[in-house]
Amino acid sequence: MTAKIVLGFVSLPGAGKSTALKAVDDLGPIVTMGDIIREETKKRGLPLTDKNLGFVASDLRKKEGKGIIAKLCMTRIKQKKSNVVFVDGLRSLKEVELFQQYWTFPVIAIKISQEKRFEIIKKRNRDDDPTTLEELKQRDKREINFGLQKVIDNADYVIYNDSTEEKLKKKTRQKVFEIIKNYSK
Repeated sequence: MTAKIVLGFVSLPGAGKSTALKAVDDLGPIVTMGDIIREETKKRGLPLTDKNLGFVASDLRKKEGKGIIAKLCMTRIKQKKSNVVFVDGLRSLKEVELFQQYWTFPVIAIKISQEKRFEIIKKRNRDDDPTTLEELKQRDKREINFGLQKVIDNADYVIYNDSTEEKLKKKTRQKVFEIIKNYSK
């Protein structure tokens, strides 16, 4: 049996990570780290707002350690039968290190300008999304404090979302096929 390749995707909110992952979801299942936060927020009886999700994420990390979300995702990854699994939503180098202890774990960063990210966020209109550029800057600051920027800066691969959605999907598929080929040797 071939060893499992787990690919981590990282970006600031609204950079196109979900779109990029849709382009490869036929290649393997996606484990979304944010689902852990959403489930914990619901367990606590809190509405799924950006503020509550941020609070719960911080609280979990404070009480259980910076790697807690990754640890909770590991069970889900292990249950997947596929040889390729994608992880959506890395936030810290500690999480990357934990995944690398178990699997081949290349990290792909999606990069985009803050202005374009804000346009995307306004269009997708999710309940927990910031509604002003100032709110986006505050959310970015929180995410960066978790260690997100360090993960982006240390990514093994970078895909620039500087054109259309279709081009982002095409670039993502090409990069993922290249990575799988390289790591399957």
